[in-house]
Amino acid sequence: MFIDQVKVSLKAGDGGNGLVAFRREKYVPFGGPAGGDGGKGASVVFQVDEGLRTLLDFRFQSKFKAEKGENGQSSNMHGRGSDDLVLKVPPGTIVKNAETEEVLADLVEHGQRAIVAKGGRGGRGNSRFASSSNPAPDFCENGEPGEELQVVLELKLMADVGLVGYPSVGKSTLLSIVSKAKPKIGAYHFTTIKPNLGVVQTNDGRGFVMADLPGLIEGASEGVGLGHQFLRHIERTRVIVHIIDMSGLEGRDPYEDYVTINRELKSYNEKLSRRPQIVVANKMDLPDSETQLDMFKEQLEEDVKIIPISTVTRKNVDQLLYDIADLLNETEGIDFDKVEEDTGIHRVVYKHEKSRDHFVITRDDDGAYVVSGNSIERLFKMTDFNRDAAVRRFARQMRSMGIDDALRERGASNGDIVRILGGEFEFVE
Repeated sequence: MFIDQVKVSLKAGDGGNGLVAFRREKYVPFGGPAGGDGGKGASVVFQVDEGLRTLLDFRFQSKFKAEKGENGQSSNMHGRGSDDLVLKVPPGTIVKNAETEEVLADLVEHGQRAIVAKGGRGGRGNSRFASSSNPAPDFCENGEPGEELQVVLELKLMADVGLVGYPSVGKSTLLSIVSKAKPKIGAYHFTTIKPNLGVVQTNDGRGFVMADLPGLIEGASEGVGLGHQFLRHIERTRVIVHIIDMSGLEGRDPYEDYVTINRELKSYNEKLSRRPQIVVANKMDLPDSETQLDMFKEQLEEDVKIIPISTVTRKNVDQLLYDIADLLNETEGIDFDKVEEDTGIHRVVYKHEKSRDHFVITRDDDGAYVVSGNSIERLFKMTDFNRDAAVRRFARQMRSMGIDDALRERGASNGDIVRILGGEFEFVE
């Protein structure tokens, strides 16, 4: 089963909790704090495995949760950090944030890795808070929560050459005779319902990877037929081989086929119209093909090299492979993926981001004030509310962030309820 797009949920591991502990040693009269830090939570990492060709594994498991870090221990011993959760994906996989559609990673080379969900750091033990004014703190931190998000994985096949054209023009047949690939071949439309890859070797020793893509029809760029489902795979190819049925037995005009397919490619991604393209006139062994080819050449306004072939008699097939290899040599070193796609991982992008201390205050139906924001919610989760000292520290942090002043501006007064992530507090002047 060929799967090239899936949606998965990721949860990085939480950091381990810090510990409140004190030393009790002989001949050490004053002892002191001895609580260790928690270990780091595991991150979720995607790694390219060149042995994979599909996202099938993610079809049967769509939720992944990494391990949390170990809690801190006494005698200032830190908890063990968890090993990252590594998920293997095929070359050409793009990882997008499902909510914002931002590209998080574009993985193309074997062994390439990207941290998509970062694990939380371990909470600090009480020994980390010791100071001259408070030599024996009796509070610690909980571990930082790991990142949690949904991502969409999209696979774009890593092929040098992509075969495009209407259904039943001979794409699968061509791939089957120039490589060891065994695509399904039949005398009906849409025989190919998934991309097929084949390694092609020319007689002069040059090789390349060719992809047979499911047939396109008018409206494919808008989702007609197999539509967007497989058009994305053309974006990775360096050379497009446009195959046209020159016999006209399907009742279509070859020139109209040529114009329609190019229009669909341009509508899907305008940059595909500038990709090097070889036009192949197939089925030249059938009657009227020569006449149709002459008419086709007369209708062409631009100077396009046309290679007439027959996949049945194999006429000019070797010449086609030589021309493809020559064009690939000419485009050697040109990485269309890096030049044309805004993938986010191939270049440094500086983005303006809101301050992590940004918070929002709203009102619930019962009149309670609700405070939300990344930073304050993170502090809330890392506070141990079973210890009075930790609660006082949390109150000081809220005050330093300006939340107290903001609540006063919104009209909060003594006794009003303030909620943060379901926890309720009483506002006190």
